[in-house]
Order: sequence, then structure tokens, then C-alpha cells
Amino acid sequence: MVLEAPRTPVREAEWPDPEPGAGQILLRVRACGVCRTDLHVADGELPHPKLPLVLGHQIVGETEDGRRLGVPWLGWTCGVCRYCRSGRENLCDQARFTGYQLDGGFAELTVADERFCFPIPDGYPDLQAAPLLCAGLIGYRALRLAGDAQRIGFYGFGAAAHIVCQVARFEGRRVFAFVRAGDEAAAAFALELGAEWAGDALGPPPEELDAAIVFAPAGELVPAALRVVVKGGAVVCAGIHMSDIPSFPYELLWGERVLRSVANLTRRDGEEFLALAPQVPVRTEVEVFELERANEALDRLRAGRVRGAAVLQVRSREGATMSRSV
Repeated sequence: MVLEAPRTPVREAEWPDPEPGAGQILLRVRACGVCRTDLHVADGELPHPKLPLVLGHQIVGETEDGRRLGVPWLGWTCGVCRYCRSGRENLCDQARFTGYQLDGGFAELTVADERFCFPIPDGYPDLQAAPLLCAGLIGYRALRLAGDAQRIGFYGFGAAAHIVCQVARFEGRRVFAFVRAGDEAAAAFALELGAEWAGDALGPPPEELDAAIVFAPAGELVPAALRVVVKGGAVVCAGIHMSDIPSFPYELLWGERVLRSVANLTRRDGEEFLALAPQVPVRTEVEVFELERANEALDRLRAGRVRGAAVLQVRSREGATMSRSV
């Protein structure tokens, strides 16, 4: 499924088989998660994508020798800049990202840099594994940057929050879920997964929080989160794109509160999280769409009508070894 221009639907097309370059491997895609970042690319909110482009960066694929690997958002880094050399490859200025500068997984076949692929843990079917590769990884990094907060709030309860809620509860933290006013389904979902409270994202929780993670790409939630975090607490913005943050009084930040963003992921994040997920064990809830229904999946995600994570199921058709449908 190919994006030819921002703010247009993806369309089905036939492309020649991708040819792996140096250090790359060919993967037959088995499943690919649909992420809000895919929406940001498709809707023109992230500038300068490679066009035409195959979206998708939560890829579960199989190599020619039968290994099952996951391909995340971070697809390549230079390895020599000060960020790469200091363990912060997620900040590499030359980094390339899957489904943005590199063709992704809304396809039957794809190629990826083998160094940036992760073995999929045993026990996770393809569809359930796909959301771990971005919703899980970015959520995990955001949770780590929130420190050792015991009372933690999640603003927006979608794919990432539903995974990280399970990790937080496993670690003994107390979870408070903030959802759109009147979204009873999202509130109930959060409570099912272990949140002890769920309520209006712009209202106060029953007690102050030690930290908050803003998953929803809505800038107005940042001052709301700062208002309910204790002095010395942290607000972590987990999205790659967010609407403008409105001005707010310095008083909300004062008291050594920390406001920070999460940028991409490192391979170390991936290794740590994919080792932890089976211990929890993290269970992903997914809504499944066939590859040809990618636009429907994107539309449902855009409207906030996905419970858990949306995942494309990719079934190879006859002749896919000679030409790929994308």
C-alpha cells in the first residue's frame, strides 16, 4: 500500500521485489502495526517523507532462513556521531526511519538493516507481537524517563498506554488513566488493565501524581498534566508530533518539575523491553485488518475508534515471490 502524496489515501500497487543492500535482509511481512506516527506521515504533519512511500514501522517478518524478526521505527543510524558514540543513537542527525525515509511494512515484502531488527519473543503470535515494536518500545522508553514514579498518569489510553499500563502494574506502580470526557469505553478499558482510576483528561485525578506520560498528540494536555504533578515530578511527552502547547504560567513548572520529550528509541530499549514483555507478561489487544484495508485502519485510528492497537495482517498471495503487492 503506497502513499504517493500527503493527505491522500494509500493505494494498492505492484512493485518489483526489494533487493537487500549491504547489511540488509529480505523479510516476508506477516503483520504490521498501524501507528499514530503513520497518521502523522500520511496527514503531512511530519515533513519530507520519502515519496512514494510504503508506511509501517511495527513489522513482524520472516527471513528466508525462517527467523522471525521485528522491525521498529529506528531503521539506521550513522554510528559515528557524538550521539551514536554516547549511547544516544535515537538522536542521530542522520538517522533514517522505517515507514518514513525507508519503505515499511504495509507490504508483502520489505528489506531492513539486520542490525536494527529484533528477534520476536516466543509465545507472541505475529498479530500480538507487532504493537510491541513501537507502541511498546516508545511507551517503555517514556516510562523509564518518568523515573521511579509510584503514582503515574497516562494521558490518552491507546496502543502505547494499554501496553505500558501492564508494565507499570507489574512494577508495582499505581496507574491513573486520563481519557476524553465522556469516553466511557476507553475508561473501562483502562480499568480492565489495572488502572485504579480513569477520568477526564482535563480534570483532576483523586490525588496528586509523581509523573505523567502524555501519549495523546494534544498540546493542551501538557499544562493539564503539569497541574497535577507534585513538585519534583516529571511530565513526559511520548509522541513524535504534538499540536502546539498553549502558554502556561511558570508556576506550573516551578518546583523543579521536569518537562521532557521522548525521541525515537535505541536498540538497547528494544532489547530490554522485548526481554521484559514475556515476564509481565504483556498481552496486546488488537483489531485486525487485511492489508488491503489499510485506509480503513488509518481512518479508525484517526477517529480514535481502535481498542488497543490496529494491526494489518499480511497474507502473501500467489506470485508474491516474484513481485510484491504494496
